[in-house]
Amino acid sequence: MKDKLTIIKVGGKIVEEPQSLNALLNDFAAIDGFKLLVHGGGRSATAMASQLGIETKMVDGRRITDAEMLRVVTMVYGGLVNKTIVARLQALGVDALGMTGADMNIILSKRREVKTVDYGFVGDVEKVNAQALASLLRAGIVPVIAPLTHDGLGSLLNTNADTMAGETAKGLASIFDVHLVYCFEKAGVLRDENDDNTVVGEITRQSYASLREEGIVTGGMIPKLDNAFDAIDAGVAEVIITKASALDNLSAGTHIK
Repeated sequence: MKDKLTIIKVGGKIVEEPQSLNALLNDFAAIDGFKLLVHGGGRSATAMASQLGIETKMVDGRRITDAEMLRVVTMVYGGLVNKTIVARLQALGVDALGMTGADMNIILSKRREVKTVDYGFVGDVEKVNAQALASLLRAGIVPVIAPLTHDGLGSLLNTNADTMAGETAKGLASIFDVHLVYCFEKAGVLRDENDDNTVVGEITRQSYASLREEGIVTGGMIPKLDNAFDAIDAGVAEVIITKASALDNLSAGTHIK
């Protein structure tokens, strides 16, 4: 029987506001068994770029990462946000290790091909070193992974945190009983985006198609759910989309089956 591993992905306002981050980390620290955290921090990167006089360019909600922006996201994701989380987890008695995909070669990516848009130094995940991560977990270490990977040729690459969490879960599913939790500001997938009482409790592939047709699932929720179903297909036991404040009750939120 495989040991349970809980992978939490968190981003948005949650990692950038001390009160919400502290609450989430308290709940994360209380999770039993093996655990791993993947974080974002895009708003902090945008704010830092502005302070440095560097323009943020987005296409369809995706960041263009030129050489200057790569330096910014490396400082913010791999430095400020990552090490703030690590320090707070250490204060809670969690032996956390802050990492990017380059550390221990845990996540190797390929620079995104230029088609209609040149996204610059953006990586699409090619390989997760599951054994390296498993060795850390079994040694009692809790990896805290920033959304940066590398290409094996010496370059860091900005990589979507949702994708990193999904790919990490898929890679570790052969070793652990993996439960992947996407945390954000809403209570789950909502029938009415303004009403947290309208959570869709369970989504299957069949109901997902219907929810898209009805216009209930739109925008950024589509790639999140696509990642979730890819993870399930790769052997991940469960994917949950829920509010960050609900980590102490994972029966809530939206469960992907």
